This record gives sequence, C-alpha cells and structure tokens, in this order.
Amino acid sequence: MTTMTVPAGAVEAPACGRPDAPTARLILPAGAPEAEWHAVRAAGIGGSDVAAILGLDPYRGPRHVYEAKHGRGDTRDTQPMRWGRRLEALIAEAFTEETALTTIETPGTFAHVDRPWQLANVDRFILDDDGAVVAPLECKNRSEYQADDWEEGVPDSPAIQAHWYMATCGWSHAWVAALIGGNRLRKYRLDRDEEIVTWLVDHCGRWYQDHVVDGFPPPADGLKATADLLSKLWDVRTDEVVNVDLDRAVELREKRAALKGQEKAVAAELRTVENEMRLMTGEAEVARVGSKSAWTWKQNGTFASSRFREEQPELAAAYTRQVEAVDTDRLAAEHPETYRTYRARVLRVPAKGL
Repeated sequence: MTTMTVPAGAVEAPACGRPDAPTARLILPAGAPEAEWHAVRAAGIGGSDVAAILGLDPYRGPRHVYEAKHGRGDTRDTQPMRWGRRLEALIAEAFTEETALTTIETPGTFAHVDRPWQLANVDRFILDDDGAVVAPLECKNRSEYQADDWEEGVPDSPAIQAHWYMATCGWSHAWVAALIGGNRLRKYRLDRDEEIVTWLVDHCGRWYQDHVVDGFPPPADGLKATADLLSKLWDVRTDEVVNVDLDRAVELREKRAALKGQEKAVAAELRTVENEMRLMTGEAEVARVGSKSAWTWKQNGTFASSRFREEQPELAAAYTRQVEAVDTDRLAAEHPETYRTYRARVLRVPAKGL
C-alpha cells in the first residue's frame, strides 16, 4: 500500500500505537495552527472524507475530496460548521448524562501506524471505569427534517465514519450521538465489523493512490452535490470553445435523450401511484394500516402566494411587506463581469442531432 510523507507541522511520534488508540499514533496536537491542520488533512483520508468517496454524503462527493486534497477545496468556515463545533461539547455532556459513560476531549489528529494516509479526527474519547480509552464518540447535530433518518439506527454516512475511526485506531466499538431538532438525543453503539473495515481500507487505499498520489481525477457521478461543485469549479471564459470527440459526444447525447425519456415515463407513473394514494386518503390527513402510518397528506406544503393575492387582494395587501433585493438588471449593466461571475452555469443540449 502507498506510503505517505507526514507534512511539515506534524509532531514526531513513536511508530507504535498509543494506549488510547492501539493502532494509531498522534501526528498533530489539538490546537495546532489551522494551516498545519489543513496540510495534514490534505495529505490523507479522514473520517469525513470516506462517506463522500463512497457517494454516501449528500453534501460532498468524490470530486469534492479530490479537489480538496489538491488544494482547490472550499475551506470556508460555514455557519453550520461553527454550530456543529459549538454543540459538540453539549452533545457529549448530554450523552454522558444519559449513558453514564465518561467522555473527554481528544489530543489531536491520529494516523494509522502502518498506513499513514489513514487519518482520524475523533470528536471525543469514551473512557472505562479505570480511565482507559475504549471507544470514540462521534457527535452530530441534525435538523428535525432529518429525524426519520435516525429512527432505525445510524445513517450510512456517520456509520461509515465511525467504522473508519475503528479501522484507523484499533477500537472494538464506537458510539454515535445525534442531537435532533435541538431537543432530542439519539445515541447508538456500533460494534466493529471486520468485513466492513477490510473493505473500507482496501477501497480508500486504492482511491488515495489513484486520485491523491497519482493525481487522476475521479469519474463523473450522479450526485447533485457534484453538479453544484462543477458549476463553480472553473472561471468561465466567455465564448471559449472546446472540441470534443464526435463518437463520445454522440454517445453522451443519445444516453441523455434515452434517460430523459425514461425520466418522463417514470415521473408519470409515479404521479399515478401518488394520485391513487391521494384518492384513498380523501379529506383525511393520515392513512393508517392498523396502528402504523402508511402515508400522510397534510396541508403543510408551499404557500400559494399568487392565488392568495388574486383571491384575497385586501388581506394580501395588509400582509405584504417590502423585501430588500439585489437590482440584478442594474448590476448587469454597470458591472457585467461581476454579474457574470455570480451567474449559474446551465447545461443545454440542442434537440437537433450532430
């Protein structure tokens, strides 16, 4: 497997694992300068990268990881990220209160003793009665809209992240705690699965070699997050033209046309099924089978503003307020280059064949 040179800023550590991480060594202490942390993270695969590499993260895909490892990632500190850090201690405290398991902050970034590209930044350590580290705790803050994802257990992305930490640091189990909607704590223990661990290490090791060490970009995937990334990845050159292979262009256009046709057929079939469900529900809000909810049809969707203004003009006028908005027409006229920078890229394919 590929070896990795530990970047500048990483601390010297013995080649053996620590007592609190049997198969890993500390390579960067907590509180290290941000630039050093980014350098270490770019040199390997961390827990938050794995789900993205596998296409299981709704917000990041393999291309996001590739760009980040080559210094082109978005390193902005977003508001959700800041709130996640702020709530981490609160989630760990609530976890201790509800489980009686002691947690402590971790000393920093770990790397596997034999695979230094395999990294772990764990939220908290869990201690046994003698004060020894026995497992990691991963803390998540999730909105109420994601509550259903946690009803049956840990969703794929945090479950994979927990297994990556077990694979990197040598623990037999891990815990995941999620604060749902700001007022409910979900907590789950995950036991180490050697088959999953072996597969993750092999797959991510090959991915690291191909796309980080050798620098080959990953192929396109079907994630919306990837489409969003590609629309912002390049500075567009106005009227720039690229010549593509005829056979490949015809292949992609034909495949797209076929999928578009399937999309319309599936959409119509889906509407038929959902309309049958609506007919069965009638004026009720909930359809049940015994004590279980089969589906719901509640009046909690998007407010029909246009119809409201048309049918209730006086009431609409009383509840209309002025909203600040960017004058895009004037911006385009006075600062055309700036306006173009913030316009979305749209892929359009002519109906006429090549």
